[in-house]
Amino acid sequence: MKLRQIVDILSLTVMAGHAGLDTEVTGGYAADLVSCAMAGAQKDGLWVTLQGHLNIVAVASLLDLAAIIVTENKVVEPEALAKANEEGIPILATPRTTFEVVGRLWEMGVRT
Repeated sequence: MKLRQIVDILSLTVMAGHAGLDTEVTGGYAADLVSCAMAGAQKDGLWVTLQGHLNIVAVASLLDLAAIIVTENKVVEPEALAKANEEGIPILATPRTTFEVVGRLWEMGVRT
């Protein structure tokens, strides 16, 4: 499924990385610890998290993730948004909880 479809279905707000919305999403991972995401997230997958600091972009870049979904309207630092735009990594936001987002992604067929 294309990232753009996920954005539309879940009504996600694109905060950065608009150019990456045509990426094919292959799975997902949910964690708030950067070290867990580094160990468990996979290339072209989504990372669902509450984190909004610069390190999330570094992890997404290192792992070549399709996007980061930041839940519960958590603030994403301006430096993180700037770096995400520079790296072409979509950062998406939602007021939904991580639990709800992951459940909706599963229902849409996004699996690990």
